[in-house]
Amino acid sequence: MIPDFLEARRSIRSFAPGQVSADHLDRLVAAAATAPAPHHSRPWRFAVISSPDAKRSLARGMGERWRHDLRGDDVPDDRIDALVRSSHAQLTAAPALVLACLTDDGLDTYPDARRQRAEWGMAVLSLGAAVENLMLAATHESLASCWVAAPIFCPDEARAALELPADWVPQALVLVGKHDPAYRPRARPSVDLDALRVWR
Repeated sequence: MIPDFLEARRSIRSFAPGQVSADHLDRLVAAAATAPAPHHSRPWRFAVISSPDAKRSLARGMGERWRHDLRGDDVPDDRIDALVRSSHAQLTAAPALVLACLTDDGLDTYPDARRQRAEWGMAVLSLGAAVENLMLAATHESLASCWVAAPIFCPDEARAALELPADWVPQALVLVGKHDPAYRPRARPSVDLDALRVWR
């Protein structure tokens, strides 16, 4: 049986009116920072975004990168416009955004590319745990959240939009807000353990 506190976390893109307090958001970031990380490091950084101007800047920067990529995929212009417009509306409507970034702070340095990639991979895994912690903490605080993967496709544009330090590499965006009482989540699919694990 899956624990209730895990079942309670759902990806929710629809929020009730109202802002999320700075104290709430700081508690979410503090929870994220309890994630395991390589060598007891803290290779994550978090940009907490609540001002309308910053939301618009981020949505524009990421949207233009996506528009360029979709054109390269020969997606029709009207479809591109609809997708980018929908993304922009989603990001700017969320009460708060938390952009999770990676740095190489505390990571080991190797002379060969193979081990350096593995070191960075450990940091990426750690960031995933940090984002999950943040979202579980949001659920505990009776807040809704949703993980948006888009920044991993446009880290330079996301960093530039928010004027973040050069060594911050955006990886994930979490939308945070008060739970919309009208939202009804889909039923979770059952877990087919036989398809996911083997015993040895």
